[in-house]
Amino acid sequence: MNEDQAALVRNRLEQAERTLRQAEILAEYDEWNGVVNRAYYAMFYSALALLITKDLGSSKHTGVLALIDREFVHPKILPVEVSMMLRDAFNERQKSDYSEFVPVSRERAEGIINNARQVLSRIKNVINNLD
Repeated sequence: MNEDQAALVRNRLEQAERTLRQAEILAEYDEWNGVVNRAYYAMFYSALALLITKDLGSSKHTGVLALIDREFVHPKILPVEVSMMLRDAFNERQKSDYSEFVPVSRERAEGIINNARQVLSRIKNVINNLD
């Protein structure tokens, strides 16, 4: 990974960490739909960081998820649970952001924020072990 890529990776990981903090703050105020949104985006930004290490990216969320599966889950660099957590959060965010009258329960939002912590941690571990 060259210096420009390394800077982009750091930037995306910092963005993921900030976004996860936003989810945690929203949870303190029982804003569960917002928690799901921010937790998903924390995972998404960390996934983008990981794809940068292979000089990959996508303009679509589903494209990012597919690339993570192809480049990191199928070769067993990341466990399949990471893909499942990403997809689950993506689907829940889609419902809560775009469907009418779809409140997210506290339990569901807390599960997704916990998954976001795990995904971010696992992706950071992969990135730290490159080179």
